[in-house]
Amino acid sequence: MKRVFSLLGALLVFAVVAAGSPVAVAGERSLSPEDTAGFVELAEAVPDVILEVRYYSTYNFVGDRVDGYEVPCVLLTREAAVALKAVAEDVAGQGYRLKIYDGYRPQGAVDHFVRWAEDLEDTRMKPYFYPQEEKDVLFEKGYIAAKSGHSRGSTVDLTLFDMATGKELDMGGTFDYFGIESHPDWCGNPNTRRYEGHDEGGITEAQFRHRMILRAAMLRHGFKPIDEEWWHFTLKDEPYPDTYFTFPVQRLAK
Repeated sequence: MKRVFSLLGALLVFAVVAAGSPVAVAGERSLSPEDTAGFVELAEAVPDVILEVRYYSTYNFVGDRVDGYEVPCVLLTREAAVALKAVAEDVAGQGYRLKIYDGYRPQGAVDHFVRWAEDLEDTRMKPYFYPQEEKDVLFEKGYIAAKSGHSRGSTVDLTLFDMATGKELDMGGTFDYFGIESHPDWCGNPNTRRYEGHDEGGITEAQFRHRMILRAAMLRHGFKPIDEEWWHFTLKDEPYPDTYFTFPVQRLAK
């Protein structure tokens, strides 16, 4: 009789899972949006990174400190931090350090971006971050959205710092610049991609090479790029691909 009930129980669990009910599966990982348990402080996980947390400062496209950035630190999921440590070791062998602009981004910060984009009168930072775009097209062109992969905790914005010169590598454009100039392959060499209204532009071959050094190192260690931003990479195997976290950027409990 026990064997019969055991079989019936197994069949019932199988049926519920097949129907899409949220039954926990052994080894499956899940966190609530407020839970920091899967995150680490990047400066501790990768000690030689340089941090320039733009959204904690006022030098960003908003022009103010962004909601949710309570301290000037960068948080990432443990998995993303481990992969980024491998990138840091890789580029160190080439004479570079990683400089990080942003990692985990709370949903509240994304909401702040949305409110800013809806305020068409606030164009304080237009000359620095979107001189060729009107603010009323930022949603349409995808520069601002209601959700960000950063809020899942495994996306990082970064550049390379040249240890020989003591300066950032020249990438041919600034972080968070809204425009085609930020596309990784916007080049001024014979293989250039041309865009309407930008026929005379393009980055130099050296700037393109610098972007590709960063891109190649990130790809070697499990990150994937996007076509629109040379600085933006997401861990391919995100541990929380469906969770948009809401806790602020803060010091984590030891």
